[in-house]
Amino acid sequence: MTASVAPSARYAAVPGLLREIGDLKRVRTADAESSMASRAFVRAWSALVAGADPTEVADAEAAAAVAGARLAGIDAGVLAAAGLDAGQAQDVLRRAVDEVAEGVVHPATLERLRSAPPPAVATVGAPAFVDALCRQPRAGATAPGRARLIAEPPEDHGEHCWAVAVYGALLAEDHGADRGEAFLLGLAHHLHNAVLPDAGFAGETLLGEHLDGVVDRLTEDALATLPDDLAVRARLLLAARADADTPLGATFHAADVLDRVLQVHHHARAAAFTVREALDDLELVHASPVQEHQNAVLAAAGLLP
Repeated sequence: MTASVAPSARYAAVPGLLREIGDLKRVRTADAESSMASRAFVRAWSALVAGADPTEVADAEAAAAVAGARLAGIDAGVLAAAGLDAGQAQDVLRRAVDEVAEGVVHPATLERLRSAPPPAVATVGAPAFVDALCRQPRAGATAPGRARLIAEPPEDHGEHCWAVAVYGALLAEDHGADRGEAFLLGLAHHLHNAVLPDAGFAGETLLGEHLDGVVDRLTEDALATLPDDLAVRARLLLAARADADTPLGATFHAADVLDRVLQVHHHARAAAFTVREALDDLELVHASPVQEHQNAVLAAAGLLP
């Protein structure tokens, strides 16, 4: 590990938080068909194309993601529609942030999460590659010469890129990286997959000597659809993927590998889920004036483990 890599103690603390944030890939609400993660990916790109500063977008989206770890689809817009004023809504969001992130992320990162404004409503459309990435499934676990392991439902590239961007913004302080750069790099690191279907490591191996040229050409095609200054900035940041020897490279690769492995953990956890976990650990029949009656009904029906 290089000096730019965060202390191991931080890595031990963050997986629980990142796992809950990653679950926003699977949270949906009645007002849209896509996941909360996919919608945030589109919203972030729309803000950047409209000229928003990447650091400001990173702060707003990271705070929304951390609050969403516990509040799911209840965001600032929903709270406003439910009659809360701005101060009341901010109190609710801050409580959610504190509950899941206090003592986990860097103290300076926590303070930014607690005070960040909600993400701005999109005023311009996102580039075409954004929609393509939100429809392009991830390959899952693959290895050369072996059949792929397919876990349903697959995440899409927009969801993965959003997660890597948010994780990068949350880890940047520990690596000494710029959080806006880490966020933008996470959003942009799979631009080529807007056109190239994902066949995983196995497919990349078979592309062989053509791989780098294919990735570079398709990435440039996507960058060409961005405003010039944003394209230049994203192109420079993408070079940080080459290694983990810089603060930005270390941040990006930490965020990327954490999301890839946490996604596999999700599928393994879902496959092993038991009724006892729901009833005992998660208190599905939670404390209430009618809890005794509900438990009696389940016992009579033979549904208690």
